[in-house]
Amino acid sequence: MRSLRKMISTNNRVLALVVGACIGASSLLYTGRMAKRLREHERHDVELWRQVMERASHDYTNDYMEDPLVKNIKNRSNIPFIITDENFNVIDSCRISEKVISDPRRLRAALVRMASENDPLVIPLWWRKNSNHIIYYGRSSLLKSLYYFPYIQIAVIATFFLIVLIAFKSSKQDEQNRVWIGLAKETAHQLGTPTSSLLGWLDYLRGSGVDPSVVEEMNKDLTHLMKIVDRFSKIGSETPLAPAVVNEVVGESVMYFRKRIPRNVTLGYNGLAIAPVRAQLNTALFEWVVENLLKNALDALQGHGAIDVIVGSDERRVWIDVKDTGKGIPKNNWKRIFEPGFTTKTRGWGLGLSLSRRVVEEYHHGKIAVLESEPGHGTTIRITLKREYDHGDE
Repeated sequence: MRSLRKMISTNNRVLALVVGACIGASSLLYTGRMAKRLREHERHDVELWRQVMERASHDYTNDYMEDPLVKNIKNRSNIPFIITDENFNVIDSCRISEKVISDPRRLRAALVRMASENDPLVIPLWWRKNSNHIIYYGRSSLLKSLYYFPYIQIAVIATFFLIVLIAFKSSKQDEQNRVWIGLAKETAHQLGTPTSSLLGWLDYLRGSGVDPSVVEEMNKDLTHLMKIVDRFSKIGSETPLAPAVVNEVVGESVMYFRKRIPRNVTLGYNGLAIAPVRAQLNTALFEWVVENLLKNALDALQGHGAIDVIVGSDERRVWIDVKDTGKGIPKNNWKRIFEPGFTTKTRGWGLGLSLSRRVVEEYHHGKIAVLESEPGHGTTIRITLKREYDHGDE
């Protein structure tokens, strides 16, 4: 069913692209035909002007441009033209800038361009044998507009399809978010009953003579499980932030993991040995992020190596680095590891780091990124938050 939906979605996109391409091609063909007709019409008009000028030259000799009909043609013309003698001296012009006429270099460039657009027409001079005037003419503004119009239309169509595609993806993403939120809340609801039951069993074990240290560790695990339930219930809800000591919040997660990591793995933490640093946090969700990073670091170590969690700060920021000596990440995957569904593990959905980025960037307005990594030499992921001060710190 999933593959069928994917195929239908792909077919719809292909169909939309084909329709857009057909519209664009039709527009190009239609406007191309219109432009061709207009170009022929303008060529016909210029040929008529040439004939009128040739006839006027019989009456006015050198000053045939003073003929009333020739003047009328010039005043009504929307076609740019330049009339020169055989030595490229300008006799008259229409719709050509004076800067072009007065600059020999620009004038020559304009004549070359017009000659490439339309074949120049010759006006024979009856009073001077073997001498002619030449009409160079270009494209009218309307003809130029017709040439550019289909490309503008294609750009508009492409922009429209792009907007539709973005809107479609956005609505699809919103739908997926609602599904995930609903799934998370239902998971929290389903876990509520067994966790309540486990609390009762712990009370029973305390009164049954079981080693208190064992019961206490079980209680810690159950407390941690209840935190996870609380985190799932918070997904999709309004997430209030409050000033918190980063050292302590991160330290809670580190201390919990220290008793549950393999013997050949060391977990270092500097946060309890430095001055307290504060930031606006949702403690439950931020602990989740730290635990996700620690779990990923443990997976990268494969039972051997070291993890260092380092808290640092300056006047404006506080950062948390989770550094491991594991297998590392190729540089082309530094950003991809935070994308939903991306994973290098044989098992897993690739959602941990994606959710971590969402919690850090959308809820806490911070940043999370790979600070450094090298295959075979480990990885450092950094979380950066805005530092918070209270009156005692200032």
